[in-house]
Amino acid sequence: MERIRLEIAGMSCGHCVTAVRTELAKLQGVQVEQVAVGSATVSLDPAKTSANQLVDAVAEAGYSARLAAA
Repeated sequence: MERIRLEIAGMSCGHCVTAVRTELAKLQGVQVEQVAVGSATVSLDPAKTSANQLVDAVAEAGYSARLAAA
């Protein structure tokens, strides 16, 4: 498992947190560790899901994301 942190723009409330958590949890091989306004941390099985798919899932929830610097 690989730990990934995302920076997320456009989130402002608990509903935003729930929407992002829900979309990330739909991905195979992803364990959502933490979602807060502006960020998310997940454990990812790179054999099942790519980091780009995480960004796409956040976009599906209506927000923009990028991988946080290590």
